[in-house]
Amino acid sequence: MAEGIRSEAPHAASAAPHPTTSPAAPPPGAPHATTADGRKAPAPRTPALRVPVVPRASALRAAAHGIRDAHLGSDPGLGRLRSALTAGLAMAGALGVEYLYARLAGAAPQDMIVYMIIGTVIAMLGSNALAGPSVVANLRIAVFFPVALFAGLLPGIAVAAHDVPMLAGFVVVMFAAVYVRRFGLAYFFYGFMGWMGYFFAAFLHPQVAQLPGLVVAVLLATVWVTALCLALLRHRAGNALRHARAAFGARARAVARTAAALLAAERPRRRARLRRELHLRQLGLAETALLVEGWSTEPGALPEGWSPRALRRRLLEAQLAIEAMAHAADTLARQPYEPEGPRAAAHAIAQALGHHHYPRAGRLARALLESRRSDAPGSAPGALPAARQLAAAAATYTGLVGRVPAPGTTPPADSGFEPAVALSLGNLPGSPSVAKDVHARGRGWNPLRRVRLSTRQAFQAAFAGGLAIVVGKAISEQRYYWAVIAAFVAFTGTATRSETVIKAGHRVLGTLLGIIAGIGLAHLTTGHDLLALTLIVVSMSVGFYLVKVSYAYMIFFVTIMVAQMYTLLHEFSAELLLLRLEETAAGALVGILVSLLFLPTSTRDTVNAARAELFGALTELLEGVALRFEGAAVEDADPDALAREVDHRLHALALVARPLTRPLVRRHDPSYLRERLRVYAAAARRARVLVPLASAATHTAAPTPPRAHLATATRALAAATRDLTSHPDRAVVATDEVRTSLAAARASLAAAEEAARAEHTRTPRALLPLHHLCDLLDDLATAPALHRGGPAPATPARETAPATPMTTAPTAAAPVTRAVVDGSTLGTAPVGNVEIPRLTERRG
Repeated sequence: MAEGIRSEAPHAASAAPHPTTSPAAPPPGAPHATTADGRKAPAPRTPALRVPVVPRASALRAAAHGIRDAHLGSDPGLGRLRSALTAGLAMAGALGVEYLYARLAGAAPQDMIVYMIIGTVIAMLGSNALAGPSVVANLRIAVFFPVALFAGLLPGIAVAAHDVPMLAGFVVVMFAAVYVRRFGLAYFFYGFMGWMGYFFAAFLHPQVAQLPGLVVAVLLATVWVTALCLALLRHRAGNALRHARAAFGARARAVARTAAALLAAERPRRRARLRRELHLRQLGLAETALLVEGWSTEPGALPEGWSPRALRRRLLEAQLAIEAMAHAADTLARQPYEPEGPRAAAHAIAQALGHHHYPRAGRLARALLESRRSDAPGSAPGALPAARQLAAAAATYTGLVGRVPAPGTTPPADSGFEPAVALSLGNLPGSPSVAKDVHARGRGWNPLRRVRLSTRQAFQAAFAGGLAIVVGKAISEQRYYWAVIAAFVAFTGTATRSETVIKAGHRVLGTLLGIIAGIGLAHLTTGHDLLALTLIVVSMSVGFYLVKVSYAYMIFFVTIMVAQMYTLLHEFSAELLLLRLEETAAGALVGILVSLLFLPTSTRDTVNAARAELFGALTELLEGVALRFEGAAVEDADPDALAREVDHRLHALALVARPLTRPLVRRHDPSYLRERLRVYAAAARRARVLVPLASAATHTAAPTPPRAHLATATRALAAATRDLTSHPDRAVVATDEVRTSLAAARASLAAAEEAARAEHTRTPRALLPLHHLCDLLDDLATAPALHRGGPAPATPARETAPATPMTTAPTAAAPVTRAVVDGSTLGTAPVGNVEIPRLTERRG
């Protein structure tokens, strides 16, 4: 988090008028009050809620902050921007280097084109392969670029003159290019380079006499891209971590802005849409926290005075504060809007925080927390406590913004620190890391069902490539390679059949739209070679920048680049681009059919596997929390690390389930899965809230009776999640073990409340999140696993929680004090007679 390290402490200021007592401006058309002589009475002052007149400089500064937040939030760590700039410079430099080499060597025009194309391919792939921060590791990777390319180029030259061996070799090379991915990420690029080498040999037909010139061209391109990535544009871990922390702050403010919009929304449909957006914003915040943690272990990444463990703790505190604010906003949005009420005050706080006005947000939050006003007669019960909870969360976050380590103090080295996730080229792992242990669908006698994912995909790519050759040749004898490329690339970066279908469809869509744009641009650049080359480089750079947003964007700009290349070769025609569309559609269809019928990796099976891993991480976290409630030391249980592992598993589940949240799969209800994902996320957040509560409990001397009951309840919940992990394919009705564990947890929570009442002590703050977690696990236990026909009939969703000691209104004989937002450690006043709707927890 950018704000969590650099000093941005709010400046001291006089207390602002109380936000809940400062009336808002009357709505248009409302009657004005009059004085005794009939004149219009002055409007009441609204210093806290009315929109102030913003100077032009402040408005420009706010707009600049908004643009910066949008950029940082959409590209955490600026990885996409760096990849695009590096790829663009690498390709532009390679074109220039190869052109100069061809001119100095007196090469023929055809040889010059071959040199420039091969150099550009090495620069494009090499700029991505060398994206890691380690110079030594990148040098080891770059040394084998020429080896990988000639491993495909030499066999291609040997069989290029013979049609049948060349086509058979094409299938073999496609198998090998995918199979070698099992040996590590570098081999992903080696395989692609070898495949491209064979491709150029098969269709450009270089001769053996040209090999010395090709060797020099490949070496020049390798040296250029290596020097660019390791010297001029080296990916420094410190810069990446700083940008990732800045992205965390930007996404935290995005959550605050969405919460403010939710508090201001009046229409039910808009509130429902904003709740979904709030859920996605919180997932994005957790994703950025994982990215920061992954970079924190790189040498030289952390600022002086910090350790990975300290940064993890700070990020977790900030994330809990933002999520508490989002939960309070969700609770408040269900209450009627009152211009002078708590909801309006909470909206002002969230809006100030979301627009980077930390001093103002801190003043408004402190004013609300220090007030002694109670709910107005006739107002919705619980609105003011929820608003104070939001204010407490905002005050905590703004306090974290200004906290920095004490000068000159260095924390002890975290020798045993392990990040929850290992980054892949500066990014979080993709879906193959989740699906690698999922078996393919098919008959039990098929020996390929249980081999590794990379091996299965190698067979799929080879089979799809062979079919694409047959189909592509039926369309065009010379241009069939477009179909082969479409079929091969469909299995690149994907793991499940739904992902393959979506990627193949995006390739066709991007090609179609790119043809429309490419035809128009080709007419503008005809006869202007320098402009065409510039457009090629710019198109590829923009394509790399947008590829993670949508693969269709990448193919759109690739098609523009192809049109410009044919313009330079004086072979451009609209018919040629239409033929490319036909071949691409044919190859994409082949890839789709192969992914569905031949060794298919089911998306639903992958989702169920990721779901089981999430339950396993929840089990470990709850067991660690129970140990801390019992007084265990950090060495015995580190809930911070376990909480990050839960975030990692939740991110993996959301990643592999993304295709099923779209209405693209037959007999499937995407709204059902989106609702399930919100419940999983809510359960993860309720479990994460327990981390600071359990850590704070260890500061007391001996475990008290309430803490002992809390530990027992937490262990019972861990037993329930463990059973859910070991029964991923159970029926709709939960197993008896789960129901028994949940009942034992509720009994222990009731005993903890009774023990606190007997000792005349404050009710433990962990009671409410534990009760909510019981309800959420009950929901998840009765939700069916995903099968081919969609979910089986599930029990209907309940709007309110079942009657428990913490979810029903307390009686006069048994008063209960608690905060609206579960498990807060932010210091709100005790609250009674507040009923939390179950829907709030389920939508999280």
